[in-house]
Amino acid sequence: MRQARHLSETTVMNADQPASAHDSDLQDGLPGEQERTNARLAGASGILALGNICSRLLGLVREIVLTYLFGASGAVDALQVAIIVPKAIYDLLIGGHINGALVPVLSDVITTRGKAELWRVVSALISLVIVLVALLVLLLELFAPQIVPLMAPGADLATQRLAVDLLRLTAPALIFMSLFAVFSGTLFALRSFTLPAFAGVVFNACIVIVTLALAPSLALIPHLERGSLVTPFFVARPADGIMVVAAGWLAGALAQMLLQMPGLRLRRLRFSFEWRHPALKSIGLLYIPVMLSLVMDTLIIRPFSYNLASQTIEGGIAIMNWATTLVQFPQGLVATAISVAILPTLARQSAEMTEAAQRAFKDTLGLGLRLTSTLILPAATGLFVLAVPIIALLFENGAFLAADTQVTATALRLYLIGLPFAALDLLLVYAFYARKDTLTPALVGIVSLVCYLAAALLLFERFGLFSLMIADTVKHFAHASISGVLLWRRLDGFGSQRLARTSFKSALASLIMAGFALVSLPALTQWIGETSIAREALLVGVCALLYGGVFLLSARMLGIQELSWLLKLLRERLSG
Repeated sequence: MRQARHLSETTVMNADQPASAHDSDLQDGLPGEQERTNARLAGASGILALGNICSRLLGLVREIVLTYLFGASGAVDALQVAIIVPKAIYDLLIGGHINGALVPVLSDVITTRGKAELWRVVSALISLVIVLVALLVLLLELFAPQIVPLMAPGADLATQRLAVDLLRLTAPALIFMSLFAVFSGTLFALRSFTLPAFAGVVFNACIVIVTLALAPSLALIPHLERGSLVTPFFVARPADGIMVVAAGWLAGALAQMLLQMPGLRLRRLRFSFEWRHPALKSIGLLYIPVMLSLVMDTLIIRPFSYNLASQTIEGGIAIMNWATTLVQFPQGLVATAISVAILPTLARQSAEMTEAAQRAFKDTLGLGLRLTSTLILPAATGLFVLAVPIIALLFENGAFLAADTQVTATALRLYLIGLPFAALDLLLVYAFYARKDTLTPALVGIVSLVCYLAAALLLFERFGLFSLMIADTVKHFAHASISGVLLWRRLDGFGSQRLARTSFKSALASLIMAGFALVSLPALTQWIGETSIAREALLVGVCALLYGGVFLLSARMLGIQELSWLLKLLRERLSG
């Protein structure tokens, strides 16, 4: 672990070195400090992206195991409810602190008062979190039977009873998740990204290991068809079977928290009742608007979505979550990695009131927006055209049927329409956070919430489950559009960032790739075949390489400078 961390930190430090004289036109006209900032951000984004892709891959493995053993069943719906309750509370009370309030405030503490004061603030914060969250866990254990029907009122009684048992098992994970949030936020403020980046890897690995180790022994059931015995296979549909997945989720939450400890000087952390510290007050004041956004998501959007999904088809909640998992793969790989890497730098640039610092703020934000549009558009397009073979490869095994693949693919494609807006919107929101403005994104969130609810209700009768995906796209489009206009006005423009030109070129290259895919995919499917997992994997792999090559060739012909700069930076890191 120390060796991996050393290598990753070396990568970031190397990114601080001045760019070479023959850098691409991306850096033309920028001062040397901004060149080094851009390179450093690219290096940090690379670390976060690597952690994200490993985490997402293991997350897909987790879902493959889940779908193979349980399929799109009521047991999975019960598990989703048991997971979403502590996760929703975490997002509401703790998770939003990280980027909305915790990182900016802790960065200020480090800059103005030093690391000794940082440990004092973090000690008080951890102590407060432990006390409050322990009380919440106790309430979850006591009132689980009353909470579950609120989250999935459309589920049958057996599913709700199972969800109650699962919730009581997952509730203690809230403590570990909350401490992880404080630990990782502290590391982000210290510009140490490696351990938080790979927390998701440990989390998903624990779920997979625990499930595979325990679930099969509970679920070996022979399947009878028309009186004849068919080859036995694992179908973990009994209530006890799904419990091991919840146990793995609890173990994963503990493991990702423990992973952060080597990066912190724990000997300087003490239990403290200094809860009136000015820094904690600042965190609280910044967090109030963030909490408003999270309240809307936790108490309105999620229950609303789960309620409608549970009224559509069996496993509707699970299908919605599987499609969301696939969408989060490029979102985490691109938008989240860039946004998290860019936030501490934006916060420090925003704190300086000089004209040069404000120009640097625009340049840094502009780089993030251009890189995001360059990468997210081809990722969304590729996932769109390959939705069916990818889902078939990952999920269509065991109890997950071909009909489930088609439904999940449609849900995924509808989500993907809104992905570019969601990715760009994340950077815009972080730009507001860096300027210590958490109110504006919250107010914009109210408008987007109204758009989501209206679209879902108007379309539900006609489109059923898919109305939720369409409404999600409407929500992201509204939020990104309004946020972009407001931020553009406050910054008096984004400067000469070539945002429209870069986005147009990336979209055009993505459309060329999509056209080639639509023509060639049927022939490749017929040639390679889909009769086994090996052939499905070969089909997806060949298509990914071929279509990725088409995009890179198109991007080169169109002269997308951001992509050329990234590839050049990657070659320098590998050769160095």
